[in-house]
Amino acid sequence: MSTLFEPYTLRDVTIPNRVWMAPMCQYSAAPDGPGAGAPGDWHFAHYAARAAGGTGLIVVEATAVSPQGRISPYDLGIWNDAQTEAFRRITAFLTSRGTVPAIQLAHAGRKASTDRPWEGGRPVGPEAHGWQPVAPSPLPFTRNHPVPDELTTEQIREIVGLFRDAARRALAAGFEVAEIHGAHGYLINEFLSPHSNHRTDAYGGSYGNRTRFALEVVDAVREVWPDDKPLFFRVSATEWLEESGWTADDTVRFAADLHAHGVDLLDVSTGGNAPGAHIPTGPGYQVPFAARVRSETPMPVAAVGLITDAGQAEKILAAGEADAVLLGRELLRNPSWARHAARELGGTVRVPDQYHLSV
Repeated sequence: MSTLFEPYTLRDVTIPNRVWMAPMCQYSAAPDGPGAGAPGDWHFAHYAARAAGGTGLIVVEATAVSPQGRISPYDLGIWNDAQTEAFRRITAFLTSRGTVPAIQLAHAGRKASTDRPWEGGRPVGPEAHGWQPVAPSPLPFTRNHPVPDELTTEQIREIVGLFRDAARRALAAGFEVAEIHGAHGYLINEFLSPHSNHRTDAYGGSYGNRTRFALEVVDAVREVWPDDKPLFFRVSATEWLEESGWTADDTVRFAADLHAHGVDLLDVSTGGNAPGAHIPTGPGYQVPFAARVRSETPMPVAAVGLITDAGQAEKILAAGEADAVLLGRELLRNPSWARHAARELGGTVRVPDQYHLSV
C-alpha cells in the first residue's frame, strides 16, 4: 500500500490518509456586524469540495481568537458563540465525508489590520474596518506598517485566555484537531524571534523567556482540549536570517519543549517574520526542516511547501522525512488531488456516491 494513503492515528483520532490541507486564508468573512468573522457559503463550498475530493484532514484557515487578532477585517474568528454555531455546518459535512476537521487558532500581532491581498494588502485604519495592532515590541513589520502597541504583561495574560476560550469554542463547533499558529510572523512567532522581540522582561531576551508566551498558550489550550484529541503547532522553522532571527536549531529545541507540553504534531513551515529575507524556494524546499525535527526529537511532523506531485509526496513519507504532507495551492488548483494521487499510487480514498462514475 502507498504510505500516502495509510491511516494515521494521533491520540484517539484516526485520519484516513496523509494528504492534508494546509490552512489558507480566504479573506471572505463579514468585517463587522452580527456576522463578523463567521464562515459563510464560500467557506462551506471551499472546504466541502476538498473533503469530497478525498483529503484526509483539513485545517481551516487562520481563525482569530479576538477581533484585533485578525490579519484582515475579512478573516474568520472564533471569539463568540455565533461563529461557533456557523462552523458546525462545515465540521458536520467534513465529518460525514470521513475527513477530519481541524482549525488553526491565531493572533496576527503586528501584521494585523491589513486589506485583502487582491486589494493590495496594505495596512488599513478605522475608516476601512481596521484597528491598532499589538506586538511584543513596538517594531513595525515594514516601513509601511504602523508601529504596534507593546503588550503589557496583563494584556499577554488576557491573550493567553483568549486562546483558551477559542479552543473551547472550537471543540463545541465540532473540530477534532486544534492547531496553534506560531509561524509566519504573527504574534506567537513575534515573541519567539529575537528579530521582533526586544523585550527585557520575562517575555524577552533569553530563549526561555521568548518561548514563554507560546508555551503558556499551549498549556491554556491543552487545559480545555480533550486528552483524546490531538493538538498541532505550526512553526516557522527558520526566518532565513543569518544571525538575528529564529533558527533551525531553535526549532529542534522548541519541538522537544512543545512535545513535553502536550503538542502532538509540528506543522513545519518557514519565514514570514522578516520581509527582506531571501528564501530559496523550490519543490519541497521546507521538507528538510521537518525531517530534522522528526529525526532529532520525539515530535511527529507534517511537511509543507511546494509539494505538488503524488510521487514527490510518497517519497517524502516513505523516506521518513515526515508523517504527513500538507498541500496548499495545489489543493486550490485541484480539490480532488487526493483521488487522483490514489489512482496513480494504487491507494484508496472514499469517493462520494454521487461521483461513482469517476472511479
